[in-house]
Amino acid sequence: MSSPVVAMVGAGQLARMTHQAAIALGVELRVLCDEGDGCAVRAGARRSPGSPGDLEDLRRLAVGADVLTFDHEQVAPEHLAALEADGVRLAPGAAAKLMAQDKLHARRELSQAGFPVPPYVHARSGADVAGFAERHGWPLVAKAPRGGYDGRGVFGLEDVPGAERALAGHPGGLLVEPRLEIERELAVLVARSATGETAAYPVVETVQHEAMCRELIAPAPVDAERARAARELALAIAEHIEAVGILAVELFVTPAGLLVNELALRPHNSGHYTIEGCVTSQFEQHLRAVLGWPLGATTLLAPAVATVNVVGREDGSDPAGRLPGALAVAGAHVHLYGKPARPGRKLGHVTVCGPDPTEVRRAARLAAARLEGTQR
Repeated sequence: MSSPVVAMVGAGQLARMTHQAAIALGVELRVLCDEGDGCAVRAGARRSPGSPGDLEDLRRLAVGADVLTFDHEQVAPEHLAALEADGVRLAPGAAAKLMAQDKLHARRELSQAGFPVPPYVHARSGADVAGFAERHGWPLVAKAPRGGYDGRGVFGLEDVPGAERALAGHPGGLLVEPRLEIERELAVLVARSATGETAAYPVVETVQHEAMCRELIAPAPVDAERARAARELALAIAEHIEAVGILAVELFVTPAGLLVNELALRPHNSGHYTIEGCVTSQFEQHLRAVLGWPLGATTLLAPAVATVNVVGREDGSDPAGRLPGALAVAGAHVHLYGKPARPGRKLGHVTVCGPDPTEVRRAARLAAARLEGTQR
């Protein structure tokens, strides 16, 4: 009996960790990689050479695969539509994937469906921004509808001249919203199978620094009613957009309640804690979901789990050289992605599980700091 073949567009750390889950399931993971040393390829995933911007490369990747899925959003929607027209099974499908690829499209669709989103406007001119500011006040936040992540493509707007400067680099316009009063940020991972089965993971708190997620705390320190509402909201969105695979729903907790920030239809940074922290990791769950297999349990394996990302230093040094110090932290599970080090780049993460939320967070921070070389 031949092994199932999952084709994944991308060969970064998400593909790498998906490959690690695929090994245990006897699944062959084939990744699209325009460089021979993509970190998923170095971990043993089979390489299909090419670029996500080339439709013919995507078609070659899909040949003989049971399903084609993704570790990022950077595939032109028209290419996905062409693949579906070819009969390639995409998970998620092109229409669902667009919800993660285009923030403005997602805001419109979710708002029209009655899901809670921040006030927004599609601003094409300084006058558009000024009119929005009259209703919501300065300062504002502007986001590039496509292509931004980890703080890229996000601009603070203090006045009309600043808005016009930001718009000059985005002729298609920007998504503009108020600078919200955010009490905390949450994320909910939902798996939805090709068969329609769904499962939701515990709600986590995400801690941002310079618009990049630096820490995850599971379960999130919110009351049971808010956690229930967040999970139900994420499940409802998954059903509404007919997601297949892992869906990450990023939420703002505001005085007005929960608001949907962004969606990601793929394994996501907010789910890294599930490798050691849950019965079924997000990576195994994604494979199960896209192949139409029964979903696994999402239960936490410890009362408290913390994950801290490892980010590249200004000197460009490799955290692998400082690994022993991190491993000396009791309970630290270290994941290094095998990516070339550069300042500000996510190079790995550390997860610690245990009975006490304060202690697991302290230990995960310590191990990550030792990898970054900021603490002995």
